[in-house]
Amino acid sequence: MLSVRHLNQFYGQSHILWDLSLNIREGSCACLMGRNGVGKTTLLKCLLGLLPVKTGEIQFNGLPIHKLATENRARSGIGYVPQGREIFSLLSVEENLQISLGARPDKAKGIPAHIYQMFPVLKEMRHRRGGDLSGGQQQQLAIARALILDPKLLILDEPTEGIQPNIVREIGEVIKRLNREHGLTVLLVEQKLPFARQVASDFYLMDKGRLVAEGPIADLNEGIIAEYLSV
Repeated sequence: MLSVRHLNQFYGQSHILWDLSLNIREGSCACLMGRNGVGKTTLLKCLLGLLPVKTGEIQFNGLPIHKLATENRARSGIGYVPQGREIFSLLSVEENLQISLGARPDKAKGIPAHIYQMFPVLKEMRHRRGGDLSGGQQQQLAIARALILDPKLLILDEPTEGIQPNIVREIGEVIKRLNREHGLTVLLVEQKLPFARQVASDFYLMDKGRLVAEGPIADLNEGIIAEYLSV
């Protein structure tokens, strides 16, 4: 599904990603983990085309995408939910969702019915401004906006950050349903271990710009946690 090969990235003279390679298998829910500052967000920006790749290759469904513009990566089937949600606070919920319609491959004009079925609170509040929603509701809106694209891969950056526990559970259930019932491949960056264990099938662990461990989430043991995740 998604293959990264020998990726290197720099900020000025600082070497941020070091010859990083990983494979996200189709149908999986993979969690990218690591302490703050190890290069997780830089990797996501490279995957999405928000940062140019210095050296290395990114393939999506067997085709190289590392030279494509960000919008063309979205059209190829990659949806993205950024850290901090980045919704349009002055636009209504419905207008936030409509913005994504232009990037759909089928050029649909209306919001697909299953979006409101999955997030009924957004249907109830579709005429409210995005900035008037709670943090949890804004996160649901950000996920729904990415799903409008009908992606094959959904990337979420810290989806539980600043969200109340009951909404975290709801978001976890949505991710699991998308992954297990709808066959959507998911890559998420997540710091909360209980949430990662709840939703993920695989983990990829970064340290100092390198991939240092990977495997089924059940193999994420206390030794690995103590060495690379404990603060």
